[in-house]
Amino acid sequence: MSDATADTSYVPSTVSDSPTQGQGHGSGNITKLALGAVGVVFGDIGTSPLYAFRETFVGPHPLAIDELHILGVVSLIFWSMTLVVSVQYVGVLMRADNKGQGGSLALVALISGVIRKSRYSPLVVLLGVFATSLFYGDSMITPAVSVLSAVEGLTVVQSSLAPFVLPIALVLLIALFVIQKSGTARIGALFSPIMVIYFLTLAVLGIYHLVQMPEVLVALNPWYAVQFFLTDKILGFLALGSVVLAVTGAEALYSDMGHFGRGPLRLSWFGVVMPCLLINYFGQAAMILGLDDAQAAVAMENPFFNLAPESLRLPLVILATCATFIASQAVISGAFSITHQAMQLGFIPRLSTRHTSEHEVGQIYIPFVNWALMTGVIVLVLVFQNSSNLASAYGIAVTGAMLIDTCLMAVLVIVLWKWKLWLAIPFIVVFFVVDGAYFAANATKVPDGGWFPLLIGGVAFTLLTTWNKGRRLMRDRMTEAALPLNVFAKSAHGSAARVPGTAIFMASTNMGVPSALLHNIKHNKVLHERVVVLTVEVQDAPYVEPNERFTVADLGQGFYRMTLRYGFMEETDIPAALAHAPMCGGPFEMMKTSFFLSRQTLVPSEKPGMAIWREKLFAWMMRNAASAMEFFRLPTNRVVELGSQLEI
Repeated sequence: MSDATADTSYVPSTVSDSPTQGQGHGSGNITKLALGAVGVVFGDIGTSPLYAFRETFVGPHPLAIDELHILGVVSLIFWSMTLVVSVQYVGVLMRADNKGQGGSLALVALISGVIRKSRYSPLVVLLGVFATSLFYGDSMITPAVSVLSAVEGLTVVQSSLAPFVLPIALVLLIALFVIQKSGTARIGALFSPIMVIYFLTLAVLGIYHLVQMPEVLVALNPWYAVQFFLTDKILGFLALGSVVLAVTGAEALYSDMGHFGRGPLRLSWFGVVMPCLLINYFGQAAMILGLDDAQAAVAMENPFFNLAPESLRLPLVILATCATFIASQAVISGAFSITHQAMQLGFIPRLSTRHTSEHEVGQIYIPFVNWALMTGVIVLVLVFQNSSNLASAYGIAVTGAMLIDTCLMAVLVIVLWKWKLWLAIPFIVVFFVVDGAYFAANATKVPDGGWFPLLIGGVAFTLLTTWNKGRRLMRDRMTEAALPLNVFAKSAHGSAARVPGTAIFMASTNMGVPSALLHNIKHNKVLHERVVVLTVEVQDAPYVEPNERFTVADLGQGFYRMTLRYGFMEETDIPAALAHAPMCGGPFEMMKTSFFLSRQTLVPSEKPGMAIWREKLFAWMMRNAASAMEFFRLPTNRVVELGSQLEI
C-alpha cells in the first residue's frame, strides 16, 4: 500500500449555495440530448409497466380484481409519479447541481461544502454513503427483475415455453456483463431509437384500450386513491410496496443530470416518458376492467403483454427484452460511475479501471464491479426463480435511497437555499410522509427477499466506511511523526550526493516528509537535483478549473512541494497534468523523472481508532487495491516503491 492510496483526500471546496443550470449543455441541441436521454436514463422506470401494476394484485398481498381496487391502484401510480418523480426529483432536486453533476454523492459534496464546520456534517456524509451502498443492491436486482419479466412474456405467447424462461434470461444476463469490457459506445447508438420505439409502443397499446373504456381516466382524481385507503386500510398500505415499483429509477434522472443537463431531461420526462408510461398504466387498468372476472384473473397474470393482440405478442416480447437489456446496461454503467466517484472521494480503494472510449471520459469499465454484479444477479435469478418473487426483494433499496434523498433535500432547502420555514416545513413534511410510507410498506418485504438488497447495502456500507476511516487513521499516524519538509530540505542538502534528474515523491498529505523520501536517503544516500513532493487532493466539486489545478511552493535547495487537485468526476492522470504544471525549476520530462511510492504494511494494534476486525478488513482491502501506477497512470518503468510498517 503506497502513500498514494491515501492521496485522493476529500477536501471541501467553495460551491454555490443557489441552484444553477447544469453546465455544458447550453449550446447543444436540446431535442437531440432529450432523445439521447430517453435511451440512457429512463430504461429502469420505463420497464416498470412490465410488472408494477401486476404486482399490486398478484404479489405477496394480493388485492381483489374489482373496480375499486383497479381505479385506486392506477390513481396511486399517477399521483406517485407526479409527486415523487415530477415534483421531488425533476422539479426540486434537479435544481441542486454540483457544477452540473447530480446524484447522492454530488448532493452530499454540495451540502458538505457549506456545513463542513457543523456537527451534522459527518451525519450528512454517512447518509450519502448509505444511499450509495443501497445502490449496489439495486444494481443487482434491476437487471434480474427487468430481464426476467420481459422473457416471461414468452409464456403469454406459448405456455409450453415456461421451462425455457430461466435459461434464456440467464444467457441474456451473462451476455450483458460479458460485453461490458468492450464498452458501450457502439451499441449505445442503438439505445435511443429502440427506447423511443418502446415508449411509443407503450402509448399505442394503452390508447387502444383507453379508447374502448375511457371511463378509467376518472382515476386521475386523487379521491379514488383515498377511497381505496379508506376501504382497505391495511391492504392499501401494503399495496404501496408494489405501487412504488412504478417510480423505481426516479433517482436516475438526478444521477445522470451531468450527462445531459436538466433541460433535456425535463423535456424527455414531460414530453415522452411520463405521458407514455401513464397511458400504458391506464390502458392496463382499462383492459382489465373490460373483462369478466375469469378473464381478468387470467389477464392479470401478465397484463402488460396481454395488452397486445395475440399476433403481436412475440414482437412485443422481443422489444420489451431489448428495453430491459438497455435498462440493465444503464444501471451497470451507473454502478461503474458511482464507484469511480467513491474512489475519488476516498470511500473505496483503488480498483482497476479501464477507459472504453478515447473521446468520452465517463465511459469506463471496472472489472471487479462488473463480475461482482454478475455473480449477484445470477444468484438472485437462481434463488428467486421468477420476477414476481424478485419484486418482493425489489423496492426496499430504492425507497431507502429516496428517503435519504428527502433528508438531504430538507438540508438543501433550509440551509443552502434558505427557504422560509413556513414554506419549507410543510413541503418537507409532505415528502417525508410520502417517501416514509413507501419505505415502511417495503419494509414488510424484508422476510420475502427484501433482506438481500439490505444485506448488500450493509456489506457495502461497512467496506466504504472502514476504508474511509482507515485512511484517515493512517494519515494521522503518519502525520504524528512527520518531519517538516523545509527543515528536512536544509539538513539533507549537504548530507547526500545529488544526482541528475527529477524525483517525485507521492505523499498522502501536504504536511511532513513522505516515508519513501526518508527511506531513499537512508538506504541509497542520494538525492536528485530536483525533488518534488506531490500530493493529490480530490475536491468535492466534479471538476476543477485549470487555474486551480496546481499549488507549488519552492522550498529552496531544489525541493518543491506541489499540490495537484482534481474533481471527483475527473481522471487522475498525473503525467498529463505535469505536462501543464507550473515550472519547478524546469519542465517535467518523463524519461528523466522517477516516481517514488511509499508502500505501508499495516500492523493491527490495540491503539484507539477502529475495532481489530475492521483494522484487519482495512489491511485486506489495502493488499487487494489496484496498483497506484495504474490509478495515477504513472509510467511503469519510472516507478520505485519503498516499504515500511505502520500501526493504526
